[in-house]
Amino acid sequence: MNKSLVTNALAAIFVLVGYGFSLPIVFNVGLFALSGAITNWLAVYMLFEKVPGLYGSGVVPSRFEEFKAGIAHLMMNQFFTTENIDRFLSEKEGLTNFDLAPVIDKVDLAPSFDALVNTVAQSSFGGMLAMFGGTEALVPLKEPFIEKMKASLVELANSEKFHELLKEEIEQPKMMADLQSKIANIVEQRLNELTPQMVKRIVQEMIETHLGWLVVWGGVFGGAIGLVAALLQG
Repeated sequence: MNKSLVTNALAAIFVLVGYGFSLPIVFNVGLFALSGAITNWLAVYMLFEKVPGLYGSGVVPSRFEEFKAGIAHLMMNQFFTTENIDRFLSEKEGLTNFDLAPVIDKVDLAPSFDALVNTVAQSSFGGMLAMFGGTEALVPLKEPFIEKMKASLVELANSEKFHELLKEEIEQPKMMADLQSKIANIVEQRLNELTPQMVKRIVQEMIETHLGWLVVWGGVFGGAIGLVAALLQG
């Protein structure tokens, strides 16, 4: 239900009834209520739309760059501060949930196996290996080697010692600054994807949902003032 539309419609009905049936009190209540509701509706409307001749209207689109800068400042100075990042890293759960298994699973360890084979071939065991078919004899061991290596890396990444070392390294001042810089770049890139129309739609939906009552109360207080004015005139 559109609160603004209902309020304006009710106020207009009061105006028509009061005028049509020569009821000054009803007319005054409706007229003042309609003026209050329309004034507040226009104030909300002018936040997003430029009205010719009305200075300051269309403030959201016209201040779009300042709006983005404000969001970026809020994100970096309220959420992604050094203290907040350090607090997250200091919490055991923060590092415990830092799961590297999916990353390790995607790593290609085939070059590691090839390097191991070449090392063996070039060592003193190379001659002995040649007697058993050379490096080709080790090919069946490639997949088991890769699986074992990944399992070992996952176990290492999940160990408490690794989490402690990771925390110590990340908490280094230079690392923390680099981390904040990367977060700032991500925030900036995301904000650059926003257009004035997208921002307008996001803010407009939020404000119309929560500030629709401004129009309602504008009509209510306007009507009350109209009633008092009519009674004083009577």
